[in-house]
Amino acid sequence: MNKRGVTTYLLLTLIALWMLTPLTAWAEQTPSEKKLIYDEADILNPEYIEDLNALANEYGPKRETDFIVFTTDNPEDEDVVKLTEDFYDERAPGYDKAHGNAVILTLEMRNRDLYLAGFYKGEKYLDDSRLDKIRNKIAPMLTAGDYHGAFAEYIRTSYRYMGFRPGVNPDNLLFDTTIQLVIALVIGALVVVVMAFRSGGRVTVNSRTYEDSGDSGVISRQDKYLRTTVTKTKIESNNSSGGGGSGGGGGGTTSGGHSHSGSRGSF
Repeated sequence: MNKRGVTTYLLLTLIALWMLTPLTAWAEQTPSEKKLIYDEADILNPEYIEDLNALANEYGPKRETDFIVFTTDNPEDEDVVKLTEDFYDERAPGYDKAHGNAVILTLEMRNRDLYLAGFYKGEKYLDDSRLDKIRNKIAPMLTAGDYHGAFAEYIRTSYRYMGFRPGVNPDNLLFDTTIQLVIALVIGALVVVVMAFRSGGRVTVNSRTYEDSGDSGVISRQDKYLRTTVTKTKIESNNSSGGGGSGGGGGGTTSGGHSHSGSRGSF
């Protein structure tokens, strides 16, 4: 290789290295997994924490929402709702930004209380009713001490429920679809019957076709009053409260002004 060839080779090598430098820097700056499992009550083995954190980081981006678990011994004996709200305000979680889309499961071990809260997109897609369903699903697992299984189920179910538009019961989707299909079939059958009826031609004979209007008339009229019947129905009042004795609570607003849905219960 002559001197000119060597110079050209070195120049091309330098250009290639210069082009690769930004890619290498970008790779080095790629953020690692978010910390989404805060086991401050120390109820999970390290491998379980790693597994759950990976699961939350896998499902979160698909819904643009952080799925967070927060466990605490609650040394100050604070209410579980306040613990959750303060956690959101002070630690500022959220997928898209600080104080952004998030769902938080708070497990308070001192009084064995559980609270689920959805913020922003989490509040929109996981309203009180859907959070109640998730809580009822995982509460028996928590009671049995299967914290890893309960937290994994919470992440997976929250992810699945957020795939349905607000207002739809995801557990009754098959039932709702069947009802819609039956309604569509009934409407289709009515349309076919109407079309078949009209296809037979119009009826031109009526009650006046063979009537002699000159000789026809009313001979006499007579009205008889028989009786009046009054039916009374008792209207039952609904005094039951929502949520029952083992759960409920609903959402609220943090001291920082962030609205959220919610579901509270014990385990």
